[in-house]
Amino acid sequence: MSYVILDLEWNAAFSKKRKKYINEIFEFGAVKIDDDMNIIGEFAVLIRPVIGKFMNPYVKKLTNITFDELKAAEHDFQSAMRSFADFLGDSVLMTWSTSDLLALLENQSYFTGGERLNFMKRYCDLQSYCEHCLGVGSASRQLGLSACAELLSIPVEGDQHRALADAQLSHKCFKALFRKSVLDEFIEDTTDDEFYRKLTFKSKLITDIRNPLVDRSKMFFDCPECGARCVQKSKWNVRSRSFKAFFVCPECKKEFAGQVYVKQKYEGIVFTKKIVEPKPQTEENPDNKLSSSDSADN
Repeated sequence: MSYVILDLEWNAAFSKKRKKYINEIFEFGAVKIDDDMNIIGEFAVLIRPVIGKFMNPYVKKLTNITFDELKAAEHDFQSAMRSFADFLGDSVLMTWSTSDLLALLENQSYFTGGERLNFMKRYCDLQSYCEHCLGVGSASRQLGLSACAELLSIPVEGDQHRALADAQLSHKCFKALFRKSVLDEFIEDTTDDEFYRKLTFKSKLITDIRNPLVDRSKMFFDCPECGARCVQKSKWNVRSRSFKAFFVCPECKKEFAGQVYVKQKYEGIVFTKKIVEPKPQTEENPDNKLSSSDSADN
């Protein structure tokens, strides 16, 4: 089996036809890897812009690509897609998170009217795979590529935020964490409607405690010191798109704030819990209690 890791760069461009902004792709970068994790091929093309008339200054600074370079590019989007489809062949397609895949679908729909990536038969979200292997990631924060490389002590070399360089860095992270038996669980069949329904489903954090999807019975905490079930001492409040409440252990009297993220995903509701330690005792806070902003009862 072979794998192709794809990375894309795009520029937010306003489409008069769609009357909205489109993430117009201007660079493809990819590496093909064999079962021994060796790179056996590389793919890199720039794409002539059609929608955008200038480069977003932030994107220009990030990628160090000028709009004049893009206007002189050999490929338009359709020819780049055909060339990439040939490069992919029957390999498993991988991207760092599904954002690149969604951008690819958006451009496919705009330029060809197609709603599927028919050249792709199998797909793996490399970000989710690496998060699983490292035991990191949460409903509120996903693992970035550079952060993953740092965790694995992999030096970041070359031109960051260029498609091929990022694909090469993704390969290094993948190689460091490669476990065939685990990877098989993350490879998805893309030939049915279910894959695209899941891909285009917009996950969101729920911030209304009255929402019937919020199962209050799951919003409990056990003491991090002795393991006893803690007692909730304040109402739930919304803070940073999460719910927070004050808890105390009935056994060892430990006090802390419990933070819960409730995320609606395609697979269902996911609860992610975090314990927030109280602030150190000060003259303004002599009883070592949480501040009023953490315990307001809305």
